[in-house]
Amino acid sequence: MSKHFDNFKPEYDHAILVGVNVSEGGLDELCVLCETCNILTVGRVVQNIKEIDVTYYIGKGKVDEVRQAVEKHNATVVVFDVELSGSKVRNLEAALGVPVLDRSKVILDIFAQRAMSAEGKLQVELAQLKYNLPRLIGSGGLLSKMRNSVGMRGPGEKKLELDKRTIRDQISELEKKLVKLRENRNLNKQQSVKSGKPRVCLVGYTNSGKSTLLNTIAKSNALAEDKLFATLDPKTANVYIDGTQILLTDTVGFIDKLPHEFIKAFESTLDETRAADLLLHVVDLSNPGYQQQIDVVNDVLGKIGAGNIPTLLVYNKADRFGVPHKKTDGVLVSAKQNTGIELLKKKIVEILV
Repeated sequence: MSKHFDNFKPEYDHAILVGVNVSEGGLDELCVLCETCNILTVGRVVQNIKEIDVTYYIGKGKVDEVRQAVEKHNATVVVFDVELSGSKVRNLEAALGVPVLDRSKVILDIFAQRAMSAEGKLQVELAQLKYNLPRLIGSGGLLSKMRNSVGMRGPGEKKLELDKRTIRDQISELEKKLVKLRENRNLNKQQSVKSGKPRVCLVGYTNSGKSTLLNTIAKSNALAEDKLFATLDPKTANVYIDGTQILLTDTVGFIDKLPHEFIKAFESTLDETRAADLLLHVVDLSNPGYQQQIDVVNDVLGKIGAGNIPTLLVYNKADRFGVPHKKTDGVLVSAKQNTGIELLKKKIVEILV
């Protein structure tokens, strides 16, 4: 049972989490995602299924169990750890009597909170429109019952009342704007290539400590918070290491079960990753599931065409272990405690020079 169950917060929405083919512990990440949107977990329901139910995704009996959990815990929303079609959302809401969100909707809402630059906001709007296009009939007004209106944040949701043709036109227009921004970035990139400065990109699972590592190496003050997706917009710093000048860039963190259209919407920021001479794959060594997170990041890197770029594993947060942790396939560091950084710099120079 999650520690969140005991912390009743009236300003939060209260959620029943629903997982398919996972353990209750497998819903921990969704629990944190929800909390980022002011949604507190008050119960969890899981089901192992071989075939998806055509009406509800989960079986009818499990829908009844979820409804009972909603009533027992006075839940205001149900959140699924899978992506749901618009028809299944409508069917579930009719059966449960509360708004139903899926994992993608929650992640999009966090994106809408985190985007700061003009380009980042365009990318979020594009992702929202692509997500909403097949779901235009929507949730019958139930979202308005939520305290925090997750999914109603950001410019993309304002387009829900428009017809599909208008939505497609908006998507086309946004894609054109992002192409122009990418062309401008390519010009800047060509200038940096002419300058001969090697490009190093920090990549990794969300909340692995990439921004803190950028600050430690570059002695900068980029936003570094213990939050999911704290960085959506890439940040680049000029760094000197043993007389070698490099361009060090922090990028958006990856996460499991991120829909393909989300990746495509953020393709312009991921250009920085594809153009790198070296990737520093930052791993949160204190997370019990860090190996699975490594696999998720490697999978995404392959999907965006960055799978063959030289990569150095950087095992971060090593200071959280009571005994020394040995890793022979990468560098152990603590970005927060500034330990292992000199060895990391030495490795970077060895690879680049």
